Amino acid sequence: MTWEIIKMALESLFANKTRSFLSMLGIIIGVSTVIAVIAIGEGAQKAVNDQFSGLSAKSIIVMSNMGRGATASSKLTTADATTLKEKGMHIASAVSSISGDAKIAYGSQGSSKSVVGAGEGYFEISKLEFSSGAGFGKDEISSKKKVAVIGSGVVTDLYIADPNIIGKEIAINNKKFEIVGVLKEKGASMGPLRTDDSIIIPSSVAEESILGSGGRIMINAEVDSVENMTVATEELKAILRETHKLKVDQEDDFRVMDAGSMIGAAQNTAAMMSLLLTAIAAITLLVSGIGIMNVMFATVSERTKEIGIAKAIGGKRKDILSQFLLESAVLSAIGGIVGVLIGTGLIYIFNKTTLTQYITLVSSFRGVFIGVGFSVFVGVFFGFYPAFKASKLDPVDALRSE
Repeated sequence: MTWEIIKMALESLFANKTRSFLSMLGIIIGVSTVIAVIAIGEGAQKAVNDQFSGLSAKSIIVMSNMGRGATASSKLTTADATTLKEKGMHIASAVSSISGDAKIAYGSQGSSKSVVGAGEGYFEISKLEFSSGAGFGKDEISSKKKVAVIGSGVVTDLYIADPNIIGKEIAINNKKFEIVGVLKEKGASMGPLRTDDSIIIPSSVAEESILGSGGRIMINAEVDSVENMTVATEELKAILRETHKLKVDQEDDFRVMDAGSMIGAAQNTAAMMSLLLTAIAAITLLVSGIGIMNVMFATVSERTKEIGIAKAIGGKRKDILSQFLLESAVLSAIGGIVGVLIGTGLIYIFNKTTLTQYITLVSSFRGVFIGVGFSVFVGVFFGFYPAFKASKLDPVDALRSE
């Protein structure tokens, strides 16, 4: 009997192909939208994680206060990192960097890229990995050796196809540097600086002959434990104020940012955006559910005599209920599956475009599960009342209807 009910439900759906398709259309749009917006949310969270991947919850970022309404010019220097390491009781490490734009050239290819003058330990604290070669350390910095580590984006932009690039020369502001390492692709980095599109050289060389006083100085300090973050931040401020000889009534000439708070805030924002977009898509599914309810009411009205005959020859109330409920569930389930295919396809197509420089959509099982699960729920929920109404029809009245 169960198979007969399923067979009758499917025959009814295929007998009205246009109506069935239009009923499914809302579900298809809704499910594909749910999958797409969840992929956007996942992509946004991935972008946040990539952006702060070089930081830990124990990081404190120090930057100059210039351009932020400061009353005096900033005295922040790369040497302040050494001072913080020496005087800070709760500061485990501190690495300085200076960054700015410069003209670069490799062979006949030229461009303008970000140059980062890195202090000792920069590669370790920033969690940078190499596809070839290696970084540089204390000896290269102290001897002002002209060596460079280039990002994967620089290799692409300069059309460097040479697999033996290590040991070759690249010009920065017309000064030749030996390439000692190439970084693995990392994605977005802290602030406006993209590591992939940067060239990293010793800070001593950057300050002396490439960037000079026009570079932007940043210090990345790591606290000994997350519990000491507040104490360490106040300690860091006190050390820098003393080093810069600021008076009590003078404002800080530097900015301090708690990486842990920044990471948490950015992740919360991305999660909230994902939730909001999913809610909007869910509303689309609810509207499509109302459409299914209207179609099922019309179906019940058209098939009143059929229902009367089924009851007259012994059809039970639960069989009628099951048949119409199954029709509604099948409509929404097929719509859900098609919606998954379309949504997944849209994600694939989007990730093949140039728009991925802004955000990459990330497919997830969660999106598929929510899309299909919610579509079936909508079909059953909104199909129940019309099916229930059909099962309550009096067989005599149903047979009399035209």
